[in-house]
Amino acid sequence: MSLETVWKQFFELLRSHPTIISVTKKNYTNLPFLYVQSKISREEVEQTLKTVAITVMKGKRLTLEMIYVRKSETTYVYRFRFLVPSEKMFCCGNGCMDCIRFKNSKE
Repeated sequence: MSLETVWKQFFELLRSHPTIISVTKKNYTNLPFLYVQSKISREEVEQTLKTVAITVMKGKRLTLEMIYVRKSETTYVYRFRFLVPSEKMFCCGNGCMDCIRFKNSKE
C-alpha cells in the first residue's frame, strides 16, 4: 500500500467527520501542511487528527509527525507527515552489508 493511498483514506475519513468543516493539504518546501477548518477547540482538532491518523496507519509500519503552526479564525494549520521506517524494507540488489535478506525474520 502506497503512502498516497494512506493520505487518500485519511482525507476521506476526515472529510466525513462531523466536527471537521473542511481540510486541505498544501506542500511547501516538500513538506505537507494541513489546513483544517473547524469550530471546535485546538485540542479537539488535534485529537480528531490523531484518531483518524491512527485508524489509517493501523497494520502499517508508519509513524505520525504533527506540529501545530498557527490558527487563523476557524482554520488550524499543522505540519503533518506520515513517516516510513528509516531501515531497509527491500533488497535493492546492490549487495549491501545491511541487506534485508540477511536479517532474521524474528528481529
